[in-house]
Amino acid sequence: MNWQTLIDEPAVIAAAVLALGIVVGYLVGRLNKELLSASGVPDAVEGTPFERTAQSIGTSSVEIVARLSSWFIYGIAVLTAIHIAQLLDTEAFWIRVVEFIPQVFIAVLVLIFGFIIADKAELAVSEYLRGVKLPEVSIIPKVVKYSVLYVAFLIALGQIGVYVAPLLILLAVYAVGIVIVGAVVFKDFLISSAAGIYLLLNQPYGIGDQIRIGEQSGIVQEVDLFVTKIEDDSEEYIIPNRKVFEDELVRLRD
Repeated sequence: MNWQTLIDEPAVIAAAVLALGIVVGYLVGRLNKELLSASGVPDAVEGTPFERTAQSIGTSSVEIVARLSSWFIYGIAVLTAIHIAQLLDTEAFWIRVVEFIPQVFIAVLVLIFGFIIADKAELAVSEYLRGVKLPEVSIIPKVVKYSVLYVAFLIALGQIGVYVAPLLILLAVYAVGIVIVGAVVFKDFLISSAAGIYLLLNQPYGIGDQIRIGEQSGIVQEVDLFVTKIEDDSEEYIIPNRKVFEDELVRLRD
């Protein structure tokens, strides 16, 4: 057997394709890792639950994405090698698998970035609403997070060919439900903000004044758009501004 005959052997060609795929996959993974790091992705995902989970198992979000790109190349190389070597007489199946792998790869990436974006959105909204001391507000970051995740799952499922029309209808129903529930749940929130605007403009009391609102009395420490903070010798009260109008307001004199 001469060298030309040996090179033309399907098994040899398959082995060469597999070896090339391993090298290319490794290089693509390294390149993606460098590009993601240079673009500031590690700083962007720092502190998110997804990143903390990745670090707890000895990796990172950037490492996961880079490895996925490598595994994608490895998978294509393995399937191509099997097809060339004719190890299985399932040509149509392998062609379909080769077509399906990129879709799965993109779907997985969408889910990973969906989790990261959802976590960052939750943190950003929580930080923005940190100064609002109303119990209703605590639900907003969670609603934002799970809304982003739902959309990410829809995109991922659509990418792999799942019929998502019913889920889109469910998303529309969910959005309408959020509006309706939000209008009911945050009614007091809106009323308190309107009352806060009135109090800030007219200033019926200020910091340092001693007042009584309903059953709570003390010295005013802070007045913002949503709440009034008063404290006595041992306790601090955080009172929604709507309570100023619902309960009796008394300004005490020394």
